[in-house]
Amino acid sequence: MIAPDELALLRCPTPRCGAALRDDGAALGCASCGARWPVKDGLPQLFREELVRGNDRLLRFIYDRFAALHDVSVQVLIPLFQTEGTERVLREAYVQRMELGALRPHTDGSSVRILEVGAGTGANLALVRDALPRDLPVEYWAMDLSAAMLAQLRQRVARDPSVVPGDGRVRLVMADAHALPYPNGSFDRVFHIGGIGGYRDPAAALAEMARVAVPGSPVVVVDEQLDPSRSHTLYHRAMFRAVTFYDRDPHCPREHVPAGAVDVVEEAASRFFYCLSFRMPA
Repeated sequence: MIAPDELALLRCPTPRCGAALRDDGAALGCASCGARWPVKDGLPQLFREELVRGNDRLLRFIYDRFAALHDVSVQVLIPLFQTEGTERVLREAYVQRMELGALRPHTDGSSVRILEVGAGTGANLALVRDALPRDLPVEYWAMDLSAAMLAQLRQRVARDPSVVPGDGRVRLVMADAHALPYPNGSFDRVFHIGGIGGYRDPAAALAEMARVAVPGSPVVVVDEQLDPSRSHTLYHRAMFRAVTFYDRDPHCPREHVPAGAVDVVEEAASRFFYCLSFRMPA
């Protein structure tokens, strides 16, 4: 069974549907289009397998098999490949763009909602927690397409529940970033770290993040790009090519930011990573 407060926010991801879902104990069903979505190990499976193709399928295959090594690899390889900085320095750079300290309680008493698209192993949980105002009522929602990565996230929370921002619960969903199973304007902050370069349609993913964000709130996206303002050695270029083997042209997808977006900022978070932020006006 899915918790009632979670079910209330979930929507059918079938294109042009978006209706509310009902939990019949065996699956989540849509009364509008008739689609049914399985629930496995307490995780709603809100995506169509036939749409997971190309790099989406390749990267999920890799993450599912090497999830247990993911965090250690990132901690070691980021400074080794870039020859500078640490994982935490990189993460703190983009957390600032999320403007978490500016969040305030809702006047109607409802919790502030934060969505991490492609949450992986939950490496951002503690950083978000530390950047939030103290005692702010927060719901943390996390979605990913890799069951193994979400299993690692669950283990992280089990080892140290205090890493979870807000009420201590992470609302987990297996979903496709190209069709987020949430209503329009339902999250006060939306962010995504380290995966959009491998998405089959970055423009669609950015449009979905913009759609579910509260108008005027920052949407923050981070992934690989060689900092264009700096010179790079042959070593840097070779290492960057090794970690972005799945992408012919790793770059900031600024050209895919939804039409009408304001406060569009592209900046280097480190030698190998950009940080893209924007807002959708009301």
